[in-house]
Amino acid sequence: MANVIEIQSFSDPALDVYARLTENQLVNRADPENALFIAESPNVIHRALDAGCVPVSMLLERKHIEGQAKEIIARCGEIPIYTSTLEVLTQLTGFPLTRGVLCAMRRPKLPAPEEILRDARRIAVLENIMNPTNLGAIFRSAAALNMDAVLLTPACTDALYRRCVRVSMGTVFQIPWTYLDRDWPEPGMTFLKSLGFKTAAMALRDESVSVDDPGLMAEPKLALILGTEGDGLADATIADCDYTVKIPMSHGVDSLNVAAASAVAFYQLCKPM
Repeated sequence: MANVIEIQSFSDPALDVYARLTENQLVNRADPENALFIAESPNVIHRALDAGCVPVSMLLERKHIEGQAKEIIARCGEIPIYTSTLEVLTQLTGFPLTRGVLCAMRRPKLPAPEEILRDARRIAVLENIMNPTNLGAIFRSAAALNMDAVLLTPACTDALYRRCVRVSMGTVFQIPWTYLDRDWPEPGMTFLKSLGFKTAAMALRDESVSVDDPGLMAEPKLALILGTEGDGLADATIADCDYTVKIPMSHGVDSLNVAAASAVAFYQLCKPM
């Protein structure tokens, strides 16, 4: 039986997770066992549940209880289901809910890099990507275009921020990922090479090879490294890589947004030889 609770007061502390806690407060670094994230929309919530994420509570439009959220509610046991009309929920959260459903979930414990790289052939390493929209789009492309795993350097934004999860369409729960638990670029680069990966920096340099270079594509294990918005990869990172790679451009365009560039590179480098 669903535990449906009609919202009576905006000040109810049970609603803080949806309306008043910041992303950093949800991360709860002082008490990681109780850290949370928010999954938004039925498809994203289903993918999070499929990945083993544990739900804590839900916030949804009343009409969705027997509608598009019915299957989700059935999967979530007796957690609190907070509900009201869209107008009331918009006042509470300050923005319209995407498809009318939010779910607070426990943050899963991330695997060690060695675990997700054990059988990987093609991985993305994201250096200091700060924009959650870009990060979410990169995850969606990585999952769709057959990358095996994603590694984030310690300065990257949180892949479980609400906007990142939403933009990724829940693919952050479908492709293996974790943070690199070493300083970057060293000793992180040495770690990748110790696992047999050749490293390829996406950067515009005179010595850059095209993304469809036969030698690059033939590498049995390749780590494609993409840099932060604006500045791109650090010079030290580029210097340490085995390849420097570019996407050929036309009409005087010199580069693509990092999310768009990732999609092009993932598609090309995951093609079978």
